Amino acid sequence: MDLSKFNKSVASSLKGLNASMGFHDPKTWIHTGNYALNYRVSGDFKKGFPLEGKMTLLAGSSGSAKSLLLSGNAVKWCQDNDVIPFIIDTENAIDESWLKRFDIDLNKLIKVSAAKLPDIAKIMSDFLKSYKDSEDDKPYEERQKVLFIIDSLGMTITETEETHFEGGTLKGDLGLKQKQIFSICRNFISSCGNEPIGLACTQHTYASQDMFNPDAKVSGGSGVEFTPSIVIVLEKRKLKEDEDGNKTTTVKGVKVDAVVRKTRYTQPFQKITFNIPWDTGMNPYSGLFELFSETLTNDAGDFILKKSGNQYVYNNPMTGDEVFKKFRKNITNEDYETMMNDYKSYSESLENKEKTKWLDNEEATEE
Repeated sequence: MDLSKFNKSVASSLKGLNASMGFHDPKTWIHTGNYALNYRVSGDFKKGFPLEGKMTLLAGSSGSAKSLLLSGNAVKWCQDNDVIPFIIDTENAIDESWLKRFDIDLNKLIKVSAAKLPDIAKIMSDFLKSYKDSEDDKPYEERQKVLFIIDSLGMTITETEETHFEGGTLKGDLGLKQKQIFSICRNFISSCGNEPIGLACTQHTYASQDMFNPDAKVSGGSGVEFTPSIVIVLEKRKLKEDEDGNKTTTVKGVKVDAVVRKTRYTQPFQKITFNIPWDTGMNPYSGLFELFSETLTNDAGDFILKKSGNQYVYNNPMTGDEVFKKFRKNITNEDYETMMNDYKSYSESLENKEKTKWLDNEEATEE
C-alpha cells in the first residue's frame, strides 16, 4: 500500500493544529557540567539531557546540587551554545552574585521570580504564544532554542494556599497543587513537542516510609514522574577526602550520589558519585575515575582502569595496547579525555558488531 496519499491527507488536516508529523529526535543535549553524570543520563560523556520538546526532572534533598546543575551549569552551557535560558525562580534564591560565579552573562537570560502555579502557567503560556508568532514561519533548524528552568516545583503554591494564608489559616488543598504541577508539565509537552524548547525542573524528595522500598520519594505525586524523559534523584553526603581520594578527618565539601531513575536513552537506575569541594567547586571530570575503575569493562571483562599494585593501568579497549600506568593522583584531565574518546569508539564498534550479527541472522532466517 502506498502511504504517500494518506500522508498528504494527514498533513493537510494538521494545519492550524498543535500537532506535527514525523519524528523530532533530540539534536541539542544540555551538558550537566559533569561527564560521568552525562554518561549515566544519555549514554554519551559529552551529552547531558535533551532539549527539543523534552522535560528533565532533578529531585533531591536540600543542598544536593540541584540548582548548581540546572541554574548554574546548564544555564552557562546554554549561553555558550545559543540557547536562551528562561529561569523561573520560585524560591527567590537565585542571586545575581551566585550566577556570576559561573561566569553567566545576566544580559543573555530571562529570570523571573514567581511561586503561584497559575502565574507560572500564564508566564510560560504568554511566552510560548509570542515565540510561535515570531518563530513558526522559520525553518525548524533556524528557530531560537529555549530552555525553561523551574527552580523549584516544591516551593510553588496554589491560589487556595495563598487565600488560606492571607486569612490566617493553614488548610490542605486536597491535592490541588499536585494536579496543577502535573497540568503544567503535560501542557508544556503538548505545546512544545515540535519546538526546540525544553523544560528542566528541580523538586524535593522525602524519606520513604516503606521498609520494602527505601528509596527516597519524589514529592509532588507520582504524576510529576510520568512526564519527564529524564528523572535524576540526588542525595548528598559529607565529603571527607582530598582530590587524590585520600580520607580526611575534616569535611571538605559535598559528595553527591546521583541515580538516574528514568531515562529513554540508556539503562535506568544507574548510579554515579561526584564530589563538590567547597574551595574549588565541582570538577567536570569528578566521578570518571570510579566509573572507569569500578563499572565500565572491556571485552575481557576487565575494568577500563585496572588496578596494578598501587597504580592503575589503562589499556585501549579497542586495541588492548597499554596507554599509561599511573598513580591515581597523576591521572590528568587529558587522560580522562583520552579514555572517554576511546570508550566511545569502543562502544560504537560493539553496536556495529551487534547490528551486523542481527542482519546476518535475519538473512539466514530468510534463506
